[in-house]
Amino acid sequence: MESSLNPKKIIIAVDGFSSCGKSTFAREVAARIGYIFIDTGAMYRAVTLQGLRHGAIHPDHIDEQKLIDLLAQTDITFRFNPQRGASDIYLNGENVEEQIRSVEVSNNVSRISSIGAVREQLVNLQQQMGKQKGIVMDGRDIGTVVFPNAELKIFMTADPRIRAERRHAELAAKGTQITLEEVMPIRHAPLVRCVRPKMPSYSTIATCPLNRRSIGHCNKSTDLPTKQSSTGTFYSYFDNSRKIKE
Repeated sequence: MESSLNPKKIIIAVDGFSSCGKSTFAREVAARIGYIFIDTGAMYRAVTLQGLRHGAIHPDHIDEQKLIDLLAQTDITFRFNPQRGASDIYLNGENVEEQIRSVEVSNNVSRISSIGAVREQLVNLQQQMGKQKGIVMDGRDIGTVVFPNAELKIFMTADPRIRAERRHAELAAKGTQITLEEVMPIRHAPLVRCVRPKMPSYSTIATCPLNRRSIGHCNKSTDLPTKQSSTGTFYSYFDNSRKIKE
């Protein structure tokens, strides 16, 4: 294992609005440069799975103390799977990549992620994972709370309707009966909640590793970080509004 002091290894933090392609982008970047991709959402799913297995999660309530006690016995790691070309998540040494995608876990993960003590412990774990560098991590608050001094921060966004269309397609593929109009308000919500300090204009282009097509560009004033900071962090912003064929 390479030393955490290796200057060639950095932390790449990918943040942004929902349904902007953050995970796809982060996963492909990690695969191309040989970094570990850490899906923070999968970590919350793993904790949810652990809680379900040990009776801490019930239909009408969550035994938060039992869940917190379980966290002390919970080991979450990521290992690269060459067959998938991506990292799998392991819970106490068990590959649970498929189990965490179950309907039962999906129906409870938001309840778990809203618990402050759970978020605090997982943020600490994510920071521990970053000590060795050589990771690409995506998720909420990655560049502000988890890795405020990451060497590279990328914020992704997309037109609200494009985001809604992507989410609608995902739900339809899973058999969920919902109209595009019903999804639209959900896609708009993060735009209101996310507030960033005013920063200068910039221009950048990203290339999609899946099909070598441009997936985003921006050349305008924005309220998102876009330049090198005094700590050496480089900020970039991708507008991933173009429709991409998988």
